[in-house]
Amino acid sequence: MVDRINDITWQAHQGSVAAIIQVLNETLTKSGVRIRAVFADGVLQLLCEAAKVEELEQSRLVEEIQQILESIAPRNIRRVKINSRIVREQQLLWLTEIDGERDNQLLWSQEITLAQPNVVQQLIKDFQASQAEGQLNLPKLSPITNSDKQNKSPTVRWQLALGLGLLLTLGWVVYTQFGEQLKNLVQLENTNSFATANTNRTKTEADKSHDSFAAAVRIANKASVAGKTATSSTQWLELAAMWQRASDLMNAVPPTHSRYQEAKIRSQLYKKYSETAQKEAAKSEL
Repeated sequence: MVDRINDITWQAHQGSVAAIIQVLNETLTKSGVRIRAVFADGVLQLLCEAAKVEELEQSRLVEEIQQILESIAPRNIRRVKINSRIVREQQLLWLTEIDGERDNQLLWSQEITLAQPNVVQQLIKDFQASQAEGQLNLPKLSPITNSDKQNKSPTVRWQLALGLGLLLTLGWVVYTQFGEQLKNLVQLENTNSFATANTNRTKTEADKSHDSFAAAVRIANKASVAGKTATSSTQWLELAAMWQRASDLMNAVPPTHSRYQEAKIRSQLYKKYSETAQKEAAKSEL
C-alpha cells in the first residue's frame, strides 16, 4: 500500500495548500523564486519573491507555475492569482498588505485559470490510486473450471471489460458534474440531523473554533504593530509571547473549520515569528 501521508504530490492533488507550496518551492528553488500561498474567497493567492527583478520575469514565471499546477490538478482549485515582488522580511498578513497597497507592494500581478484535467486521464489516475491503496473491492468469484474457461469466448470477455470501463467512466462524469452538489447535499443533511440531536453542543464547538481563529488574528495584528516599535529586551519578550499565543490558538482550530489549512500555515508562521522575537530579545540584553 502506498504511504499517502508522505506523498506530497498526492496531498497537493487533494487540494492541500501547504503541499502545493512545497511542490512549487521544490520546483522553482533553482530559479531563485520563493513561493507563499493562501486560499481565500475561492482563489489560490500566490506570492512570488526573489532577490532580483529578472528572476521574476512575468511571462516565463506565469507559464511555469501554470504548468506545475495543471500537472498537479489540485481539487476544487481553478482560479489562481500570481503576485510578485522583491523579497523582503516575512510579513504575517502579506495578502492584506498587498491588497491595501498593490501599486507599492508588487512588481506585477496576474490571474490565471487552470485547465480542467482530461476526464479519461483523471479516471485512470484515480483507478490506479485506488489499486495502490487497496481500496478497489471487486466481487469474489467462484472458482472457474476448465469447461467454464472453454465456454468463455473472447467476445464475452471484451463485452465485460467494455461494460466495466463504461460504468467507471459514467461514474466519473457524474462525479465531476454533480459530485460537489451531492456532497454538499449529504453534508447538509448530516449537519441538520446532527444539529437536531445536539444543537447546543454544535453551536458551542462552532463558536469555539471561530473564536480561536479570530482571536489568533487579533493577537497577530497587535503583535505586527508592536513589532515595528520594539527595541528593549522586555518588549521583544512580550512580542514573542504574543506570537506564541497566536500560534497556539491557530493550532487549536479543528479540521472541520472552513479555514483549517490556512490556520495550519499561520500557526507555523506565528511560531517562527515568536522564535525570531526571542532572538531579538537576547540581542537586546547584550
